Amino acid sequence: MSTPRSLLLASAARLREAGVPDPVNDAALLLSSLCRRPPLELRLDQETELSPPLEAEYEQLLALRLRRIPLQYILKETVFCGLLCHTDSRALIPRPETELLCLWARELIQDPEEKTLLDLCCGTGCIGLTLKHWFPSLSVTLADASRDALALAAENAARLACRVTLAQGDLFAAVPNRQFDWILSNPPYIPSEACLTLQEEVRREPLMALDGGADGLDFYRRIIPDSLNALKPGGTLLMELGWGEAEAVRDMLEKAGFCRITVRQDDRQISRMIGAQAPDRRSHG
Repeated sequence: MSTPRSLLLASAARLREAGVPDPVNDAALLLSSLCRRPPLELRLDQETELSPPLEAEYEQLLALRLRRIPLQYILKETVFCGLLCHTDSRALIPRPETELLCLWARELIQDPEEKTLLDLCCGTGCIGLTLKHWFPSLSVTLADASRDALALAAENAARLACRVTLAQGDLFAAVPNRQFDWILSNPPYIPSEACLTLQEEVRREPLMALDGGADGLDFYRRIIPDSLNALKPGGTLLMELGWGEAEAVRDMLEKAGFCRITVRQDDRQISRMIGAQAPDRRSHG
């Protein structure tokens, strides 16, 4: 029989050989998910004897990770803004960078009463559901082109006891003739060719949630002009950005007539988010 420490040392070596980026952490998290004990505690435990059935179950999980299945898909969950979010291969895994988009929105939402928010390209629903959790009186719509992703978002809404509206369709076709106070989006923004060279785990995620076209900007070209009709006058659009895309997206927003355009960086000083306000009065003619 193995102890937690001996099992984790052997498993981390196997993961390292398979090219897994963080083998020690992943080995411990997989065992923690079965034992319901803290990973660090397990890494130090040289005394407890693990049962053969538990070791067999662990080996099944480890085999998935050795095949480079993302850890979050194996564990079926990840933490996003302090909330437990169910994750599987139906949608993109929520990233820490996207948490920053939610925190920015929290700064801006001063009065949520009778206000509306659209999470466009919602995936797991993590953005809209986080803001609904923070602002229960906010009316939130989750929209995605993928029926599978939307089903996952519905499951997360149920788990978090958040009452939201679900809308399936290609971008704003999901919410025809509707206007919102805030639109948040983490659209696909990776250039098509770059999608072929992504880390193996990322390539296991839905391509439609990653591929932003030849230059990565296809979705911004569609979202920005159409959002003018989907935003109430003076409404706010917040979007996540891919690396090196800030200036091009800023230019699109300016040409579309948005004002108060702001770019924010992530913790690595990469321009990661852009926000803009729709004009209060729109010209006609």
